[in-house]
Amino acid sequence: MNLTLRLTTDTRSLILKQARPWVEKYPQIPAPDSRALVETAFYETTTKRTPLRDAMPKLLASDPDARVLILEDLGEARDFTSLYSGERLADIDLEALVSYLAVLHQPWNELPRIFTNRDMRALNHEHIFRLPIAPNNGIDLDAFTPGLQATSEPVKSDSAYVERVTELGKLYLSDGETLVHGDYFPGSWLRTADGVHVIDPEFCFIGAAAFDVGVMLGHLYLANQPEELIERVISSYRADASTATLARQFAGVEIMRRLIGVAQLPLGYGIERKCELLELSRKLVLAA
Repeated sequence: MNLTLRLTTDTRSLILKQARPWVEKYPQIPAPDSRALVETAFYETTTKRTPLRDAMPKLLASDPDARVLILEDLGEARDFTSLYSGERLADIDLEALVSYLAVLHQPWNELPRIFTNRDMRALNHEHIFRLPIAPNNGIDLDAFTPGLQATSEPVKSDSAYVERVTELGKLYLSDGETLVHGDYFPGSWLRTADGVHVIDPEFCFIGAAAFDVGVMLGHLYLANQPEELIERVISSYRADASTATLARQFAGVEIMRRLIGVAQLPLGYGIERKCELLELSRKLVLAA
């Protein structure tokens, strides 16, 4: 999303993030630069809870006018996108990631209004809940995987599926009472010398806790993780029945948008597996 640089001085190194009015990876897509202010507020708020503070880089300084954050450099960390290449998520890492969400989603006494984050939610809503299933959306899916365009058509033409995805999108846009990370996927998880850390909360908002859980589930499916491991997310999080159902539905949407939307992943499999996952997406979204 952002311009991100490592700054090395003669005494230490720092991470600089600047939000510019576009998506850094896709400069043709406009994006609100106010996301830097939201991310700053997230770091300032979550520092009040030790488990969250210890699992994120420290915010060292910010320049609101320049939309810049200066963050602690966690060293030679790497994210978890290697999961998409066949690596299994370690049990200890899964527990740490679920624990982070459980602490984040506990009630807060008061949250700044900036966490409504409406502009970023509008951007995300377009690319998660609307554009991938819109007819004639201009996305050349066969450029990603030959045959994917035709494979996507049964999903796009399933009126019940499209209706439920639309309803979930409305829920996503509705204000709730829970502070959620908003982009809880392997690219936002870091392996460091001090254990798992979480970064990039610029999509955070006050909404449904099930969204974070669902995004995590969706990416574990996309990464071909064992079913037992995926189910353990629900049990470790201690989700009630309604949250678990909603999380699985959000997982189905996340699977769909990562396969037939703009935000593609480094997936190591072809059309057959993508076809299976799109069918899984339909089952998850339509599950009662």
